[in-house]
Order: sequence, then C-alpha cells, then structure tokens
Amino acid sequence: MFNRDEKLPPLRLAVIQYAIAVIMAVLVFGLWRLQVVGGQNYHALAEANRIRKVPILAPRGKLFDREGRLLVDNYPSVSCFLIREQGHDITPDLPLISRGLHMTADQIDAILKRYLKAPKYQPLPLKQDITPDEEEFIEAHKDELPELETIQEQRRLYPRDGFAAHLIGYVGEVSEDMLNDSRYAMYEPGDVVGRSGVEASYDSILRGEDGSQDVVVDSHGREVGKIGTEPAKPGQSLKLTIDLDIQRAAENALGDRNGAMIAIDPHTGEVLALVSRPAFDPNQFSVRISRGEWSKYVTDPDHPLMDKAIQAQLAPGSTFKIIMSLAGLEEGIAQDMEVHCSGGVNLFGTYQRCWVHGGHGAVNINKAIYQSCDVFFYTLAARLGIDKIAYWAHQVGLGSKTGIDLPDEVSGTVPSTEWKWKNFHQKYYPGEVTSVGIGQGPLTVSPVQMVRALAGIASGGVLKRPHVVFPAEIPADDRQAIRDSFPGSGDVSFQIAPADWEMITDSMAEVTMPIGTDPSAHLEGIDFAGKTGSAQTMSNALAAKMGHAHSIKDNAWFVGFAPRRNPDIAVCILFEAGEHGRLAGRLAARVIEAYVNKQRTLDHNLVAQQQKKVEVGALWSNPAAPSSLGGKPLPTQPGQKPNPELASIRGGHFTVPVQAQH
Repeated sequence: MFNRDEKLPPLRLAVIQYAIAVIMAVLVFGLWRLQVVGGQNYHALAEANRIRKVPILAPRGKLFDREGRLLVDNYPSVSCFLIREQGHDITPDLPLISRGLHMTADQIDAILKRYLKAPKYQPLPLKQDITPDEEEFIEAHKDELPELETIQEQRRLYPRDGFAAHLIGYVGEVSEDMLNDSRYAMYEPGDVVGRSGVEASYDSILRGEDGSQDVVVDSHGREVGKIGTEPAKPGQSLKLTIDLDIQRAAENALGDRNGAMIAIDPHTGEVLALVSRPAFDPNQFSVRISRGEWSKYVTDPDHPLMDKAIQAQLAPGSTFKIIMSLAGLEEGIAQDMEVHCSGGVNLFGTYQRCWVHGGHGAVNINKAIYQSCDVFFYTLAARLGIDKIAYWAHQVGLGSKTGIDLPDEVSGTVPSTEWKWKNFHQKYYPGEVTSVGIGQGPLTVSPVQMVRALAGIASGGVLKRPHVVFPAEIPADDRQAIRDSFPGSGDVSFQIAPADWEMITDSMAEVTMPIGTDPSAHLEGIDFAGKTGSAQTMSNALAAKMGHAHSIKDNAWFVGFAPRRNPDIAVCILFEAGEHGRLAGRLAARVIEAYVNKQRTLDHNLVAQQQKKVEVGALWSNPAAPSSLGGKPLPTQPGQKPNPELASIRGGHFTVPVQAQH
C-alpha cells in the first residue's frame, strides 16, 4: 500500500500544472478562433445552408435571314434538376423519382455517375423538357422529394425537315471532352452549348449570361421563401446572310439527292444558301438525344452530320478545267494551242482516253472549255507541269481553307513536287500530271472552295472570304477573335488579263448552249455561265477488280454564275453518284433562276414605287393639274420632280425602262 504521507515531487507537480495550463490555453484559443475570428465565415456557411441558388437560364439569341425573317426561335420549357443537399441520402427516393419522371433506375444512376465529380452545390440536370404530368408529380411531392427542383428555360425551335440544318447547326449539352478543353473553361457540366454550324461558331454571342434566384429553404431542404434575383441576360440575336427564298430553292433543287449546294454573292462573299444532304433534324438535339439515335447518325455511311459544302474533300472533275484554262492562258501557252482529239492521246507512254470516244476533232481553248475535251487538258497539263498548275490552284484559293465562319472547314489537297516529297518522300513523275489536268488524281476540293475560285475568276481575279453572318452583327470587341478562330486565305486577288477573263467567261456561257456539255441548264433571257464536271470516286481498274464496275457511279459537279462577268450570284453543286455534270447543272440552274426572278421582282416593285412618286411630282409641277386624284386630295408634297435616271417623258406619260437582269 502507498504511504499516506507520500507526496508528489515538486518537479512532477510543476510539469502537470504547466501541462494543464497549456491545454486550457489551447482550448481557449480554439474557442476564440472559432467564435471571434471565424465567426463571420461560419455565419456565411450557415446562410449558404439556408439559402439555395436556383439558376435562371438565359435564352439564346434568335437567328434571322438577311431580310429579317425568323429562322430559329425559342420555346418555353421546364426541366427537372436534382439538388444534392449535404447529409441527405437520396438513394431511398430513387424508385419514386424514377416512376414519377418515367425514367429507369439505370438512367438516373448513369446521370449520378456522370456528375460524380461535380460540386455538391451544383444542381444536376435530371430530365429536360418534362411533361405537364411530370411537373405535377414534382409539385405534389414537394415535401417528400425536396431534392427535385423545376427550372424554366427557353429551348431551341429549329425549322422542320432539316431545313438549313448544316448551316444553322444545333445545340447540345457540353461534353466531358469539351470541358477538358481550355476554350470551354467558362462552362460547367449540364450547360447547353452550340455543337455545329452557326450555333457553334457564334455560341459566345448567342448564349447570353445565366442569372440566379436565392431561395430560402428549411432544414429539410423545403422552399420557404425567396429573397433575391439576379436576372439572366438574353443572348444576342443574329441576322444571317442567307436568303430564305434562295435557301428554299436550293433545298428543293437538291431534294433527297446526296451531296451539297452552296450559293454566294461574289461581290461580298455573303453565303446566300447552303445545303448538305442527307440532312438531320436539329430539334432532336435540343433535348438530350438518345444513345440509339446518336449511333444511327454517326454510323450512317452517307454521313448526315457532315456539312459536305465545307467538309467534303473530293476530286472536282472537269470543273477544274477552268483553273487549268486560267493557268494555260496566263502562262502564255493556251492562246494558240490546238490539238486534234480522236478519242485519246498517248502521253508519257500511256494512252489517255477522252470522255467522248469518237473524239472532238480540232480543239482550241474555247472549244475545250464548252466541250470539256480531256485530250486538250491532258496535253495542257503536260506542257504546264504540276508546279505551275499548283501555283494557279493556290492563286484561286485551293489547297487552303477559305475562312468561312463555320466550324471544321477542310483545306483540300493540291499536289505538287513539294507536296509529294513532304508527304511520301517520293519524286513527282511527269506522267502523274495528266490526271490532275482533268481534276482527278490526288487533287481534292470542297464545294465552297470551288464556288469561290470560279466566282473569283469570273470577277476578274477577286476572291472574297465567304461568311454566313454579317460582320456588322458581331460586337466590335468580338470581331477579331471570331475572325481569328476561322483561319483561311480570306479576301485575296490575283492578276488576270482582260482578254483571258473574257475568253474564259464567254466559253463558260456556251456550256449551257446547244454546243456545250449542258444545254439542259440553259435559262432563256438570263446570262448564265458554268462548267460541268464528272469525277471518279474509284479508278475503273480498281472498280473492275472489286466487281463494282457498273455499280460505282461518278460524282457530278457543276459551278455556275450569272451574269457571266462580275456575277451577282455563283452556285456550286456536288451531286454524289450523279454520274454526269449536266444532271447537276440543271439543278444549279433552278437556283440561279430563282435568284434572278426575285431580283427582277424587287427591281420592278422599286421602279413602280419610284414611278408613283414621279407621277405625283409631275402633277404638282403642272399649274393646270387637278387638285385631287381619284376623288382624294393630293398629298402636300411640293416641288417633287421626276428622276431622269428612272423615267423618261413620252407623250405626257412617264415610262420607266426596266433593265433586264442577267
């Protein structure tokens, strides 16, 4: 037993006392730090637990055509979001949620896993565009399921039947790959973003800024009040350069044929119409598209999601002969060149056939264009050589992007000695040049490149950067950044002798005449020039070897414009497996005709308005004029005189000469 008289040594007692004092000091310091120093911070955290931020989604800007006609609108929609309150286990509620929202447990589980790393305070999009009965279910179960929140939003409403789908594009939920890209640093999971077309190119302008509403909730997460709102800022609407009437004409002309069509104004580069087939329905993407539907799109061999007007890289066939003609004339070779076409020619030890088996007889540059003689251009290519051909192809913008303000434009391929060495470490042999001379071989282009190139030649050597949004529509602070995001050759010019310019355009005008390759595209009373083209998708030898000699059809091309020089409209059509360029030409002619007829109508209406003004002015300038017209008082507009540029006086009447549009 311990002796009652034993006492702790003084040193040990002092150590224990100091230890107790230190512990008390630590506790006091911690209490002071918690209540005094961190009081405000913890108060804010407590408020955050009491106040929930509900997002107010900004409506996207609308899209209009060049005349202000509505193309893309928004419609009101309700979406269901999942609020993940800290400490609240939602697992027991999942069966009830899945039944009420008509979702499977696997669907909800997939959403939870997708947003597993998202911050707890961020609402998760559970189901978009819910039905009225699903909205009533959420309202009726507010007490049982406080984690469900409905949010009003504006959802995209696109034209039906895929009208202008590739030009307009579509929106969709931002993907994980996009979130890992620095360009999408401002987005969060669940955000809606433009995924293609104008929707993607101008997403930063169209999307606006989301707002939020502060909602007071109780300890169970139930809403008990609202204390503040930060309103959303709607996105800016945009006016596109396309003309709804011309777009409709192009859509109807191409119909259900696979391919693409693009029409531009060569003076400005404005895209008047853009069509790609097959199309898709952008409305399917406004609400999250199912995995099955997405799989159908991406596995379809006809590539409905590809904008073939700017993304198809194919041999241009005989449409390239216009660029060959430019090269031959500007290099001083083609002016006096004449060949005899008997159906083929032997060059570099190989017999090259012409598309006309009996031959074209004596052929000069003029006849070579409107009759599209292969023998002439085989021979011209051999005399020019691949590098001179490549030089002039680059001059008219081939081999590089045009800079059109649509995503994922391709650059195509222009072969040369440098190109072959860089890509294959091989020498370019002279015998390889002949196929390039007729737009075949490794040469590839896109429709937007071809329409710009041939419109540039017809414009005397001026190439404009194609664009689908008027620059004035873009905020000044964003113009350069948007322009830089679409690199390309842009606005350029090259020298072309007036005589060469006239010869090429006159010869192209004869293509649609009885002596040309496509008289079916002729438009009476319209100065319409163009060039047909047929391009192999597979060599005849390879097709025969694979047993497809009769099933593989050539692609049909046509590039045309009106009038023949300094045109107001240029059209390129790619008709996949169309076989003959003339079949594409008659389709392009329908678009040209629609454009010219519209311009004539507009001019006629303008002239009629001017004529009325002139007649009223003449009445005022005549002292003997009546004081009323048709029983109604005349308007009080003194001193108006007829415009000599619009009218001429004949026999006391004003007649207005209407100039025919070419």
